[in-house]
Amino acid sequence: MSTSEAFFTAKRVTGVDGCRDGWVAIDLGEGGSLAAVRTAPSLDDLLAGTADPQVVGIDMPLGLLASGWRTADREARALLGPRRSSIFAIPPAAVWQAPTYGAANRLCRELTGNGFSAQAWGLRRKLLEAAEYRQRCPHPLYEVHPELSFRMMAGAPLEHAKHTAAGRAQRRTLLAREGIVMPGDGALGRIAVDVLDAAAAAWSARRIAAGHACVLPDPPQADPTGRDIAIRY
Repeated sequence: MSTSEAFFTAKRVTGVDGCRDGWVAIDLGEGGSLAAVRTAPSLDDLLAGTADPQVVGIDMPLGLLASGWRTADREARALLGPRRSSIFAIPPAAVWQAPTYGAANRLCRELTGNGFSAQAWGLRRKLLEAAEYRQRCPHPLYEVHPELSFRMMAGAPLEHAKHTAAGRAQRRTLLAREGIVMPGDGALGRIAVDVLDAAAAAWSARRIAAGHACVLPDPPQADPTGRDIAIRY
């Protein structure tokens, strides 16, 4: 799919997730149903034309501390039970400027007393892209997390991982109950998991826009610029 491909268009909220070739967005129309599925290599391309008051929820850490660990990640892990490994501990801002994972891990230990995972380091390029985009975007951009969204829909952490057929089916069923009917795996190909995550992010964006979202932590932490560090769902 390209940025021009859509199922239909409407006034919308948007959910964004990273994918292998860049980013995927799900737009929900005014009635809350699926409006569009779009992909693009950059957030600038993906969200071109987005303006206030459209709300965008993105599955990517937004807001970094000068030292220590983010409370949002700790509280989210506590809520997710068997799905807690989907939440990475996100180290301070300076760590992400290191040139290699080894150097970043050493600096993380200096700043926090502990290292961090190579999987979290894998977010680096997209995390920095999202941080830069957030500084200048003309619309509200909020950090969300799909597993928290699905937990809220289901009333409990999901039993099946998203990379299993049972897990994708469970997530598709939960979205459909919320009025978001998603295409099957065959139509989405290798980005099927990312599209379902983006749909959950859009569901959270809809709750944010309506003023119904939960916030972790509440009240949020703040980064050195005063921006919120929180996950909403």
